[in-house]
Amino acid sequence: MHKSTLSMLTVLLANLCASSSACAQTPAPAVQSANPPVRIATPNDALRAAFDAAARGTLDASALPAYAGQPLAGWLEYATLRRDFAILPTERGGTFLAKYRGTPVAQAFRNEWLAALAKRNDAAAFLSAWDDGIDDPSLRCARANAQLQLGRTDGHWAHEVQALWRSSGTSLPDACDAPFAQLATQGGLDGTLRWERFDKAAAETQSGVIRAIARGMEADDAVLANAYAAYIDAPSSGVDAWPKTPRSRLVASYALAKLAKNSPDRAEAMLPGIASTLGFNEEERGRVLYPIALWTVASYLPDSARRLTAVPLSAYDASLHEWQVREALSRSDWAAALAAIRRMPDAQRNDSRWTYFAARTSELTGDAAGAKALYRQAALKPDFHGFLAADKLEQPYALCPWQPAVTPAAKQAIARDPAIVRALQLFALDRKGWAEREWKDALSRYSDEQRRIAVEVAQDNGWFDRGVFGLVNVDGKRYPEETRLYQLRFPLHHDATIRREASRNNLDPAWIAAEIRAESVFDPNARSSADARGLMQVLPGTGAGVAAKLDIPWAGGQSLYNADTNIVLGSAYLRQLMDKYGGKPYQVIAGYNAGPAPLGRWIGQRPTMDPDFWIETISYKETREYVARVLSFSTVYDWRLNGDALRLSERMLGRSAGPRKAFVCPTPEPAKPVVTASPAKPTMKERRRK
Repeated sequence: MHKSTLSMLTVLLANLCASSSACAQTPAPAVQSANPPVRIATPNDALRAAFDAAARGTLDASALPAYAGQPLAGWLEYATLRRDFAILPTERGGTFLAKYRGTPVAQAFRNEWLAALAKRNDAAAFLSAWDDGIDDPSLRCARANAQLQLGRTDGHWAHEVQALWRSSGTSLPDACDAPFAQLATQGGLDGTLRWERFDKAAAETQSGVIRAIARGMEADDAVLANAYAAYIDAPSSGVDAWPKTPRSRLVASYALAKLAKNSPDRAEAMLPGIASTLGFNEEERGRVLYPIALWTVASYLPDSARRLTAVPLSAYDASLHEWQVREALSRSDWAAALAAIRRMPDAQRNDSRWTYFAARTSELTGDAAGAKALYRQAALKPDFHGFLAADKLEQPYALCPWQPAVTPAAKQAIARDPAIVRALQLFALDRKGWAEREWKDALSRYSDEQRRIAVEVAQDNGWFDRGVFGLVNVDGKRYPEETRLYQLRFPLHHDATIRREASRNNLDPAWIAAEIRAESVFDPNARSSADARGLMQVLPGTGAGVAAKLDIPWAGGQSLYNADTNIVLGSAYLRQLMDKYGGKPYQVIAGYNAGPAPLGRWIGQRPTMDPDFWIETISYKETREYVARVLSFSTVYDWRLNGDALRLSERMLGRSAGPRKAFVCPTPEPAKPVVTASPAKPTMKERRRK
């Protein structure tokens, strides 16, 4: 469809949503799927104990035949054998690979087995177990090493090792050293190849890799390469003696870009002289000016606006366009923010976030009509900014849920797939990495419909995050229509406990559900790298402190894996934060994610800023998106729990009572011809679209 026609239709649909005749009211949702659940048999206590014993290294291989008929027999055997890879007979390893050929457990076994064989220097066994589908650099180098040990260094070997050499500008595994040395001895690692990898290493500012490359260069080349490496470590103005070549400019520009991350002032001061000496072009200047601006504006330092303006437009990407808007918003310069939005590429500018802020800044600069049209466009999206836009227009929220009909036979067929059975049983045993291997293997054979059914079967059995990782974006492919699968994408479990603790702490139950969805996707065994645990990702220290304030027994960090305990303590912690920060959920959510110190800084920097602007100017990307996500999820969970929702603009201020919003699905109408009053003179609206 032509862009101008699409824009007109978008506005038309938003207008139509104000009338009930043009929009379909979404029904009050049920908590459970309309399709009957299908349960997979969970591992019995004996099998669970066997896996635990295998993990400890106390399960004897002689016990394995007793589990031969179990779906997880192969994984139990793998768990048992992997503890003894250092001494496992090669025949035993080969037997396992042959027995489970083509399955995920064989792939997992093979990778670890090859690594063990490499450590044992068993070249023949390594090559016998090799699979050409392996792309792990360490194992590929180990293979080259095994071939070297057996004297198999023909032209094909040299070609493979050269490909490894070219593959990265960062450090490669130690297993690559011997093949690279042999390649050099055979004359297969000449100066051209060394400079080729040098350029990649320079772009990664890997001075150590550059020095390693230089050790095999001719004397003059080695001197220059080492000078470049020293410059990357400590940039200075001393480049007068360098050759005036593209390589010198590459090294200098990447070195200054690296410096700019920690010292934008120094990088900016050095840039003019170096650029003049070496003859930087626009791309090379932009390479340095970009991080100077980025690492200045990320802290909203005084020179932010000037440094953003200095970056050539050709160096701008989506991130820098966004930061130019945020910097203007942080100063309440609405005209500058609007101008920055208009400089964005069409696809970025038409995202609901920037359409909404274009509306807000248009409104604040006196263009009420233009703002209203932009709000209508943004309000078609069922997300944070779309809901805020709908509030501005006093119209219902847009939501078009989709619940495909699934026959019991179709669900049963998926539930009987051995890979799905193994995946769900491994998940029940908290072997998530292995479960995901089986899951991906199953999905590789499925149609889109079967994949969606598999997600439903997984959620029937408590693996709720498949609604996040099995839909919409899967293996690099996007399925936009699946965003409408709200019951799968927004699972709801432990709702009685959520409602109880919400009532006890005077909180919105939809907010608690949204926090769980954002933190763990309802996985009670979730654990972060920071040791946050359970549904609401509560740190043990926080849990202990909240328990003490509530005067309830504290059974240690492991108790946070109990769903009821986690919701009790997590909800009480939210209440404590609400009391501490004046009852403003949008600030509490930011603090829940980033911690008290950054939150205190953001409040101090912009104490009176409107919530939507305050959220958008949070300096941490993760927290900025987290706050918007949790508030948007709260609106969806309000719909899931109640069939309508509190206004988002009220919700983020902590107001639990007030007008509630219905949800409607815009019903498209045929596009009508667009008549332009004066074809020779585009309207202001058309000029904005261009």
